[in-house]
Amino acid sequence: MTATPAYDLLEARFRKMNAISEALSVLSWDMATMMPEGAAEPRAEQVATLKGINHELLTAPDLEPLLDQAATEALDPWRTANLREMRRDWIHASALPADLVDALARAESACEMVWRQARPAADFKQVLPALKLLLGLVRDVGQIKAERLGVSIYDALLDQYEPLGRAAEIDPVFDHLEGFLPGFIGEVLDAQASRPPFLDLSGPFPVERQKALGIRMMEVLGFDFRHGRLDVSHHPFCGGYPGDIRVTTRYNEDDFASAFMGVLHETGHALYEFGLPSGHWRPQPVGRARGMVVHESQSLLMEMQACRSREFAGFVAPLLRDSFGVGGAAWEPDNLYRRGIRVKRGFIRVEADEVTYPAHVIIRYRLEKALIEGRMELDDLPAAWNEGYGRLLGITPPDDRVGCLQDIHWFGGAWGYFPTYTLGAMTAAQLFDAAGKADADVAPGIGRGDFKPLLAWLRANIHSKGSLLSTSDLLTQATGRPLDPAVFEAHLRRRYLG
Repeated sequence: MTATPAYDLLEARFRKMNAISEALSVLSWDMATMMPEGAAEPRAEQVATLKGINHELLTAPDLEPLLDQAATEALDPWRTANLREMRRDWIHASALPADLVDALARAESACEMVWRQARPAADFKQVLPALKLLLGLVRDVGQIKAERLGVSIYDALLDQYEPLGRAAEIDPVFDHLEGFLPGFIGEVLDAQASRPPFLDLSGPFPVERQKALGIRMMEVLGFDFRHGRLDVSHHPFCGGYPGDIRVTTRYNEDDFASAFMGVLHETGHALYEFGLPSGHWRPQPVGRARGMVVHESQSLLMEMQACRSREFAGFVAPLLRDSFGVGGAAWEPDNLYRRGIRVKRGFIRVEADEVTYPAHVIIRYRLEKALIEGRMELDDLPAAWNEGYGRLLGITPPDDRVGCLQDIHWFGGAWGYFPTYTLGAMTAAQLFDAAGKADADVAPGIGRGDFKPLLAWLRANIHSKGSLLSTSDLLTQATGRPLDPAVFEAHLRRRYLG
């Protein structure tokens, strides 16, 4: 084998950085689940220090020459892709001065902790000063990276979550959806009203039984509890790293479905992480998830495509009856299916059905883009948020808790993330469609509680590829075409108007 000394040095460097990143993931999970409130200040110091160390390693003076030298060495396709991802990481990191990285990490931790108090109090003004400081730093980061990448400030932030993601490609898709959704939602609600009403599922549903059910369903989908766990947090998420996946949810004893579907959603994320390239490539950039569009497609594929199907309703009905000690017509598959695809104008994104969900995302995308580009002030966010909900969903949030305070993203520093949710939903529909055509046992398997056919297709076509391909190339290779919104719309029409 041809010697690759520069590339080999880079692999060792990135292996060390990956170990630090994995430690940061667990610290962040702890902060969201178990850390006592009084530990916020030292935890912020720990997180900032570790992020600083990684930044120093990634911006060391010898890294750019090593990248240049490695580009002249004979590399196979995986190493070539790994070098490409290394350079991308370096470009994003080297653009920023160390003091800005440190200030941003501290501001993110501080703002998130204030948000945890402001959200239940429905008090946006409480978090406003911390959020203004954080947004100012995010804008600084975006402006610096925009100049380095030769893109707009918003695209520079989006690129952190979705490589090569660009607003110029998102805007036409979202403009189309914005024109399509209000009328389609009305059609669906009319169709829904013309059918016999579904029966309510009466509680209470004890938390321990909900948790036991969630664990059982995670195992059915393929979650490996030798390398992961389920906990509670303010906002459901999937964290950790491929060898130690941390899933969280939140429970409501009056409505088991919220936590149940949240667990299925986050398990989709977890299965993607479990299926990423193992062994040599796991601690390397090419072994990571491709981007958040693909990541969100994996969670929404499980939650929306697979686990709201008629087949799944038939499988899960007896499990629900057994878990909660209930019975009757309300717990029969047909009622569970119709209840599971119920469309309702609501305020909470993570509890939204798949018809109204894109509207929640479009509202956030428009707002964060305006805030980043300086076309809107943070003081105006609550009113602008409410206006967006009135325009797209025909409802007005009664307070900021279920309005602009509901999501953790902005308050934790994740600006430019939101469009990946709906792009992910479209990708999920296209992947699920392709999987079913490739293996006729995918849908029947779900009906038996056997997710192996679906998971095997995803492992072979998506998970195991890591970051070898671009998002567009990955989707094209898996489905035979790039992202096609028509597949998503056809799925919605078939399920909700068929």
